[in-house]
Amino acid sequence: MIKQTAKMLAIMGLILGLSAPAFAKTQEYSLVIDKETVNITGKPLKRITINGTIPGPTLEFTDGDEAVIHVTNKMKEDSSVHWHGLLLPGEMDGVPNFNGFPGIKPGETFTYRFKIRQDGTYWYHAHSMAQEQDGHYGSIIIHPKGGDKIKTDRDYVVLLSDFHDDEGNTIMSNLKKSSEYYVYVRRTLGDFFSSAKKDGFGKAWENAKMWGEMRMLPTDLADISNYTFLVNGKTSDQNWTGLFKPGEKVRLRFINASAMSFYDVRIPGLKMTVVAADGQPVEPVKVDEFRFGVAETYDVIVEPKEDKAYTIAAEPIDRTGFALATLAPQNGMRGEKPAQRPMSLLTMADMGMDHDMSGMDHSSMGHGQMNHNGHDMDSMDHGSHTANTTGSPAKDFVTGVPGSGWANANTPAGQKALSYKDLRYAGIQKDQRMPEREITVRLGGNMERYIWTLNGKKYEDSGPINLSYGERVRLTFINDTMMAHPMHLHGMFVQLENGQPMSKLPNKHTVIVAPGDTYSVLLTADEAGEWAFHCHLLYHMMAGMMNKVVVAKLDTSQVPVKSYSPKAQKMMDHQKHSMENMDHGAMDHSKMDHSQMNHDNHDMSGDMPTMDHSAYTKQQDTQGGHNHAH
Repeated sequence: MIKQTAKMLAIMGLILGLSAPAFAKTQEYSLVIDKETVNITGKPLKRITINGTIPGPTLEFTDGDEAVIHVTNKMKEDSSVHWHGLLLPGEMDGVPNFNGFPGIKPGETFTYRFKIRQDGTYWYHAHSMAQEQDGHYGSIIIHPKGGDKIKTDRDYVVLLSDFHDDEGNTIMSNLKKSSEYYVYVRRTLGDFFSSAKKDGFGKAWENAKMWGEMRMLPTDLADISNYTFLVNGKTSDQNWTGLFKPGEKVRLRFINASAMSFYDVRIPGLKMTVVAADGQPVEPVKVDEFRFGVAETYDVIVEPKEDKAYTIAAEPIDRTGFALATLAPQNGMRGEKPAQRPMSLLTMADMGMDHDMSGMDHSSMGHGQMNHNGHDMDSMDHGSHTANTTGSPAKDFVTGVPGSGWANANTPAGQKALSYKDLRYAGIQKDQRMPEREITVRLGGNMERYIWTLNGKKYEDSGPINLSYGERVRLTFINDTMMAHPMHLHGMFVQLENGQPMSKLPNKHTVIVAPGDTYSVLLTADEAGEWAFHCHLLYHMMAGMMNKVVVAKLDTSQVPVKSYSPKAQKMMDHQKHSMENMDHGAMDHSKMDHSQMNHDNHDMSGDMPTMDHSAYTKQQDTQGGHNHAH
């Protein structure tokens, strides 16, 4: 009898053991945000650490896990954590004043809880003021259920970031004083004579004259050009190293966690096979290099055959240095540092202008922006812009306008640079509907005052973009500026209209819109809530280049129930009663729910959650996409 009981218990234990993976497990982390002294550039500086390090720890999950992340703020200022690219409830997205999230007060702990329902490479960072610049970021790896179909021998995160001796808030203040405060790269007399020798004196003189009359710099590819570039928190001299044995397959999970820096990434001597973009699987494409926008991620596979060191080289587009790391058979080895490529110069094409500008009056053009007769770019006639859509056979779907200086990476002849049009979703897209409507998003601003806008307005002056739950829309970006903008929508993926069939359009959470260019994406609004929508160049977002997208379920009974304190729930009930009797047409939305990015705004949230537009937004006017919420 005892033997039979023991046998039965053993069988039951085996069954339970085999079936255990079918049940979601809870993956728990504790993160402590603090300001500590760090020495990265040879100078002790107070910066933000997570669990004592920059970057913070890598968080690993498996698709289906329940994520529980306790975040303690030990600083003297409010903080937050946004889980970039993750699908989750709006109140867990980590943007203060969105979905009732008040931020994390000094000395307090906030616990994020959400179910993991994807896999891939992602990252996390602050969404409070300039904290992301100061060290508040880290990486996320989510493993597929049942193991990864892509088999590799090694797996490394390669997180790029830009470190500055000035704190982020100081940088923002200096940019407000002068947009050229940190632009140290300028054209010289020697550069002029080199251009004259190449293109002829007349053309070189006319080009120099035009830029001078516009009081603009053709070298202004980046607002800040004196960063120290890091790989996994290490300088090039510290030489982060990933080990391999010759013949092994190595997966490199590239994350651009920089505040402001675009890079051209290459590993001399090795082809890279891109297998994922922004965490989402793509059909493998072999490249020699790729342009890397702020907040994007790319997973690549390399197969080093030789017993030697290879250099991972990420070169900023203004060519002011390198982020360097090494792949090697053993520690202590270092590959050859590649030669610095020449910096491309911005052209009139990057500003949406024709190449022949000889008959144009440039005297009234404002610095840093195509500003005709005193008007900002947002007021110009942009009728010549056409959307890059799958239904537009005239487009070649290359990012960047013809003649663009920004898009010229000086890739050597015969080598392949990744293009958005190369990306094909690895699988079949579930939603292949054509869009029901198109929403135009104009990227603009005024460099003289260092103001950046969406559809002509700063965040605090704009109303939200309203979408119905399940709606299929086209977002068409028109870039009226001479800078590229990595546009990021929280909470959902968009599909690039990159010339591939609808079933193969790739998912992205961050989309580079090149200078003077137009680019379109498709969006299925299948996540209810309030979602931040902004340029991921940190100081562009802080200067106003942000909006709110509200996805509302029209049937309020379908809206996910949120848990609030009794006091907050009572106030919400009062809000709802007041709204039902309110004259919505008379509401002044410019006074409502300003972002944490508005320096003049005071946080009045306390225990009172932000109005839940997802439950109360009425049917939208389907003819326009930039409406005020009711």
